[in-house]
Amino acid sequence: MKRTESDQNSMGFLIHKNISIDDVETTVSRRKILKRKKFLRKTYIDWYEIFLSELEGTDGTTLEIGSGAGFLKEIIPHVITSEMLKVPHVDVILDGLFLPFENALGAIVMTDVFHHLNDASVFLQGAANALKTNGLIIMIEPWVTPWSRSIYKNLHHEPFVPEAREWSFPKCGPLSGANGALPWIVFERDRHIFEQKFPILRLKKVKPFMPIRYLMSGGFTTRFGTPSFFYQPVKRFEGLLEPFMNWLGMFALIVLEKYGAPKGY
Repeated sequence: MKRTESDQNSMGFLIHKNISIDDVETTVSRRKILKRKKFLRKTYIDWYEIFLSELEGTDGTTLEIGSGAGFLKEIIPHVITSEMLKVPHVDVILDGLFLPFENALGAIVMTDVFHHLNDASVFLQGAANALKTNGLIIMIEPWVTPWSRSIYKNLHHEPFVPEAREWSFPKCGPLSGANGALPWIVFERDRHIFEQKFPILRLKKVKPFMPIRYLMSGGFTTRFGTPSFFYQPVKRFEGLLEPFMNWLGMFALIVLEKYGAPKGY
């Protein structure tokens, strides 16, 4: 059955009735919401500033995959934005599973995109091929903790299946297709498999964080959003929770670095 944005109403993701979540108009509408909802926008700014910090010292072109509703170019003007949907505000239309680069990129950045890629192994192989030596993959993704399991299982419309055995799921739309637990599966639960399959990629950092800020932003719902003047107090409160992020974090910063290619790779 075709999923529509009206189907997502109880989950807080309604934008316009009778518009498929995979429709270009959904992404365009979310971009408008992100501009209007100040608390949510500040959350994204903090994510983007994390990217900016991690990119320091990188050499070469930075590509953002799944730019969608975002505004990373406002924070990092030289980034090349991309999306598989034909949205009007991105630089390049491409599929993240089939990157048209070879040893050319200094970094790849993604916000809430990896868990929508229906074959993680294909992406990681393609990204490794696209990066220069010492190039980075930097992503912010949903993460599995005792706190996040309850939220993603009960209050979010996307599939969240930590027990999935595979790193893939059936291909469908760019937004409706997902497993929110996929980043945790690949880089935590199956880390030994990742290291065996992709010796060219070193997992530099996995940092769970942000247990409540995104929730308080209301996400892309048009019905709820905490006033922006609460943002800094909430952020400071999350700072006090830093020692407990392995139990409370809803997202994780994940950084991979490309080594020189092993013999026979």
